[in-house]
Amino acid sequence: MEELKILILGNGYLGSYLAEELRSKGHHVEVASKNGKGTCREADLGDVESIQKLSGELKAAGFTPDFITHCASSSRGGPEAYRSVFVDGIQHLVSVFSGIPLILTSSTSVYPQVDGGTVNEDSPTNPDRETGKYLRTAEEQLLAAGGIVLRLAGIYGPGRSVHLKKLLEGSAKIEKGEVSRWLNQIHRDDAAQAIIHFIESGDPGLRGEIYNVADDEPISQRECYERLARILNLPVPGETLPDKNRKRAWTHKRVSNDKIKATGWRLRFPSFTAAVTDDPRLLESLK
Repeated sequence: MEELKILILGNGYLGSYLAEELRSKGHHVEVASKNGKGTCREADLGDVESIQKLSGELKAAGFTPDFITHCASSSRGGPEAYRSVFVDGIQHLVSVFSGIPLILTSSTSVYPQVDGGTVNEDSPTNPDRETGKYLRTAEEQLLAAGGIVLRLAGIYGPGRSVHLKKLLEGSAKIEKGEVSRWLNQIHRDDAAQAIIHFIESGDPGLRGEIYNVADDEPISQRECYERLARILNLPVPGETLPDKNRKRAWTHKRVSNDKIKATGWRLRFPSFTAAVTDDPRLLESLK
């Protein structure tokens, strides 16, 4: 594979690992973040002058990106942070880096379905929360510019697994009722490989599209905790009423990954509970 020049916006859990993986494959990577810490360049996605400055610095260094990946997060901020990072951020990147292919890591949270059915990229998306609406706006902006939208399921991996952490701490609870909502997840390593898959594909026919990035096995919240308890020889958590007013919207759907798999992408960790057994880093990092 020829060396590509990749600009990554965001140096968080996914962005930092993605940079490592791309460099290990021989690509030239530049990373920019709002705080500009470490080896990162400083760039505020919500400020067009900051993005213009970044572009000038890269040009002065002889670096013209072949691909740009937007991996920045709202840093747990509210609607205004989402608008700045995603809506304004995509607008500024498309304007300043005109013509350069762009990937946006969005979220499967834009699917509001609560009927337990399977959703794909053609399913209705009408988020009831302002943050989700801003994500959809950013997606539409990117698609209009010929970019690629990757809707990521809940990311877990070394040092980060909400369900596993709660079980190990003894704070996990299973939601009561006939409906045990579906959990849709993706290992960090597989999420990064999905991005790399599109960067390295060289197929312009894959652009201007939305792809769900989720593993092969949506799992009910109840079954998730029951399986983990068996694997780790721990008590099955008790029950509680569903918290439908939490920060992340309460949804109940299974996310299909058929479209992205049809492009040739393959999973290293096809299910969450299999990863708990197959990836020793998960338990080691949470002990």
